[in-house]
Amino acid sequence: MKSQEILLHTPFIKLDQLLKFAGIVETGGQAKEKIAAGECRINDEVCTQRGKKIYPGDTVTIAGESAVHVGKE
Repeated sequence: MKSQEILLHTPFIKLDQLLKFAGIVETGGQAKEKIAAGECRINDEVCTQRGKKIYPGDTVTIAGESAVHVGKE
């Protein structure tokens, strides 16, 4: 599984924006499809909300293929 860390300058980032920022998807439409299909887990819980707020300390796993840990800069 590919893993990476993203450091935030802001208090949170929305799930669809995180997927684009981390380079997991190229477009918002692709992010919407992955999220709606239930491929995204936040701290091991399935999330189907595109606008879900991701905070420092959260870990997002996408279809068991890649993981993004969110930290605070």
